[in-house]
Amino acid sequence: MACSLQIVRRICKKAVAALWLASAIWPVQQSAAVPATATSGCQGTVYLTFDTGSQSQAAFIASVLRRHHIRATFFLANEKTVNQDYSLDPTWAAYWKSLVQDGHAFGTHTFDHVYVIRDLPDGRILVRPQFGAHAGQTQSWTAQQYCEELRRVDERFSTLTGHRLDLLWRAPGGKLTPELLKAGEACGYRHVGWSPAGFSGDELSSEKFPNPMLLKKLLDHLSDGDIFMAHLGIWSRRQAWMPENLEPLITGLEQKNFCFATLREHPSYKLKQ
Repeated sequence: MACSLQIVRRICKKAVAALWLASAIWPVQQSAAVPATATSGCQGTVYLTFDTGSQSQAAFIASVLRRHHIRATFFLANEKTVNQDYSLDPTWAAYWKSLVQDGHAFGTHTFDHVYVIRDLPDGRILVRPQFGAHAGQTQSWTAQQYCEELRRVDERFSTLTGHRLDLLWRAPGGKLTPELLKAGEACGYRHVGWSPAGFSGDELSSEKFPNPMLLKKLLDHLSDGDIFMAHLGIWSRRQAWMPENLEPLITGLEQKNFCFATLREHPSYKLKQ
């Protein structure tokens, strides 16, 4: 099993590097070309989103957002953390409750961080969970099974916080297939990728993609309506993206008169909640 997980991580690491290199041309999932509704006095709106991960930066991110009075959107999976527990364990209940109280939005990232491999001829979907009882195992799922996997996050989040998720989901790695997209839509979830300019690069090699390079790319290219994506901590990157880049990114965008909002306010998603 450990060997299988290492293979998955190597594949994903190569995939995200390729996505970053191509991100100026094509996003993981293109957002509708509709300008965001900016608050009075703002030049535009950027939508910050964060996926679970090692959780090493979770408290830092919450404090920065709180200090700047920014509301973001979080996509949750039950991933192993630096505390040797899992991100949707009861030990994280206080953290998620505090984010609910701060007014953030929340979507599902699949409970066991399930990667899609491909569609099968019979309508099933070939997948590989990264965590849980079937970690590293390739499995054939029906659309209903995938739907249940999305809803597992909602059920756990409700147990931990007393609140339900927004009807949003993000596939691990941002990878979609036609059948996977239909499965999510069939059980009421809208898939959210990220914008070409919004990929933080926090999963990439810090030697090849140092923090100043990644920060400059974001500040140079983020524009009105863009969806930014980063993680609450990454195992593989030697020099963490967050402590050095998050606040300068926010400050830099504020100096350009950008505002921030959750995906509840995004034109492509707000009417579907």
